Amino acid sequence: MSKNTKHVPVQHIIGFLLSIVLTLLAVWAALGSNLPVAWIIIAIMALAIIQAGIQLFMFMHMTESSSGGGHVPWNMMFHGFVLAAIIVAGSLFTMSFGFHHDHGSHTDHQEESSHQHD
Repeated sequence: MSKNTKHVPVQHIIGFLLSIVLTLLAVWAALGSNLPVAWIIIAIMALAIIQAGIQLFMFMHMTESSSGGGHVPWNMMFHGFVLAAIIVAGSLFTMSFGFHHDHGSHTDHQEESSHQHD
């Protein structure tokens, strides 16, 4: 007869609760605190790094012995970090130097069109 044991995934519950707490702290830092903007950004980045660590070690099974003796797929992690860096750098570049549209200057366009009609 086989044993049918059900166990509560305590590690997953703790990781889930920690993730929620870190998310709520980030929301409070952004919306409810009177900190300077630079400190808010630093706090959110620090909370994001902590939450990424929680995700890797509590949900992605980085430390479990059943993953081949604690084998960590460093190759896949490296490529994931490279891909994330490319996406973040591209997004920052696009937001900083990308499409620029001046919404407040309609008179310049009218003057240009009147000069073209003359």
